[in-house]
Formats: sequence, C-alpha cells, structure tokens
Amino acid sequence: MTNTQLHTEWIKPLSSEFEAAYMNDLVKFLIHEKNRGNTIYPATHNVFAALNKTPLSSVKVVILGQDPYHGPNQAQGLSFSVPKGEKIPPSLRNIYKELTTDLGLVMPVHGNLESWATQGVLLLNSVLTVEDGKAASHQGKGWEMFTDAVIELISRSREHVVFLLWGAYAQKKGAVIDRQRHCVLAAPHPSPLSAHRGFLGCQHFSKANQYLVEQDKSPIDWCIS
Repeated sequence: MTNTQLHTEWIKPLSSEFEAAYMNDLVKFLIHEKNRGNTIYPATHNVFAALNKTPLSSVKVVILGQDPYHGPNQAQGLSFSVPKGEKIPPSLRNIYKELTTDLGLVMPVHGNLESWATQGVLLLNSVLTVEDGKAASHQGKGWEMFTDAVIELISRSREHVVFLLWGAYAQKKGAVIDRQRHCVLAAPHPSPLSAHRGFLGCQHFSKANQYLVEQDKSPIDWCIS
C-alpha cells in the first residue's frame, strides 16, 4: 500500500501522511496480517477507492462512514456501498428509505453508490480496512489519523462542501470542519437501532442540493438507477 495507488490530486497534499510514523506502523500491521493468512477487505486495489473515484477538486459532498463491511464481496472502498448483486445492508436500506421519502425517488434495487462518487460525493470511511468476519478489527491502527487529515484537507482547501455526519462517531470526527466555509448536516446514524431517532425525516439529500444550488454548484443526482 503506497501513495502511488492514490489519484494524483490527493498525493501531493497528503504526502506527509505517507511519510509519518503512524503510516509506517499501519503498513507493517497490514503486511503482518496478510502474512498470517488473514483475509482483509476491501481488496488492495479498492482501499483508496473513495479518494480515487472522487478527486479533491470535484468534492461537493462528504458522507462519513466508520468501517468497511466485513463480509465476503461486500466492501468496495466506499462508505455504505456494496457491489451490485449483494444484499443491501440495513443501514443503506434506511438511507434509501430517506432518499425516496425526501426526493420522491423510486426505491433502488442494488447498493452500488459509485454513481454518487463520480458526481463528487466522497464516500469516506474512517477506517479503510477490516479483517474478514471481525467488525472494527482495524480500528486504532492508524487509519483514523489518515482520514482525519483528508477531512482537514477538504475543510481547508475547498469551499462550500456539504458534510453529512450521521451518528455520534461521524459527528465527533467532523469536529475539525470549518462551519464558516462549509455546510454541516448532522443526524442520528441510519442503523436500524437509531434511524427512527431522527435520521428518517432529516431531508439531508434535498438540503444538500439546496445548499449546492445556492453556491452556484450543480446538484447531485441522487437517483440510483
């Protein structure tokens, strides 16, 4: 895992992160885990998929997740997203419920959110890898510092980005965002355990588009065809 796997727009501003001691330790940890025969998700070429599909200059919206899915064929490097053909996870199903209620869209039949990413929606997890079958197994290994740097970079170098912070974890991580420069929308997590506490009905999709239009930016087509 090197910065050569990153889109060129991210490499220069994040170069110091790849030279930091924590990143060296993280790489050693991942190599050790693979040498032990542990399966790690997502596949190596998808670890930085969120950044590669949404270059820095195109970021309009950021949706913060926590960890990759830890089941086979689920994680693809984009928060909340799963490949076509995979069962739609419960949190994403609630995201879709809010999407259809908020915007009057047809309920999507698959969970692949790549069409959002290519329009400027950065689907960023806080932790970018996980061991098969072991949720949160790579937390505290260094990824959080890297993704904090990504968020700080966006906050510092971009203007008028919408940050969707769902749940206490994302809201804490988003504390570094400059609220004077950007739009921050917070709600409970879309998990079945908490979605009814205010995620459902939050209207974040329409609010995000309204803000983008007010800033003379093109809105996101949230429809998952």
